[in-house]
Amino acid sequence: MEDLQSLLEKINRDGVEKADAEAKRIVDAAKARADAIVKEAREAAAKEKAAAEKAAADYAARAAETIRQGARDVVLKVEESVRSLLERTLAKDVETALADERTACDIVAEAVRAVTGPAEVALPAKLVPAVKARLAGSQNITVVTDDSVGAGFRVRTEGGRVESDFTASAIAEEIARRLRPDLAKLLK
Repeated sequence: MEDLQSLLEKINRDGVEKADAEAKRIVDAAKARADAIVKEAREAAAKEKAAAEKAAADYAARAAETIRQGARDVVLKVEESVRSLLERTLAKDVETALADERTACDIVAEAVRAVTGPAEVALPAKLVPAVKARLAGSQNITVVTDDSVGAGFRVRTEGGRVESDFTASAIAEEIARRLRPDLAKLLK
């Protein structure tokens, strides 16, 4: 019986050892699988985090570019508004100056001073008498009425082939063109 008892104990011990070994193998396999799952999850999370950070950086870059473009558009609109206001103001001031007989006579006299051949000065009817009187001593200068000129005058030489435009709009446009670079610098 002792042999039987010893045999049973041995079988029991072998069975427990086998069960312990199998349990250890199962636990080790489960731990290895759990470690692999955790590793995969961490790698996936790192990829997702990197993708989210890249998307956020891309969005921030696009937003910054949109803001820069918006700011540039605002500056351009303000610049155009100021330029337009300046041109309208210049046109009104030039028109007012050219409507004054004395100023108009002085400008016409200066414009035709260097003309050597025959010339024709076309201007509004209300200024014709004053300009004719001012240019009475000038030879080869003919003063004619042309109400289409508006404010200012035109000088035609060489039989009308060459025309110099001294109308309010032409003068204001030229002044504005010359002021634009300086105005652009001021607005920047």
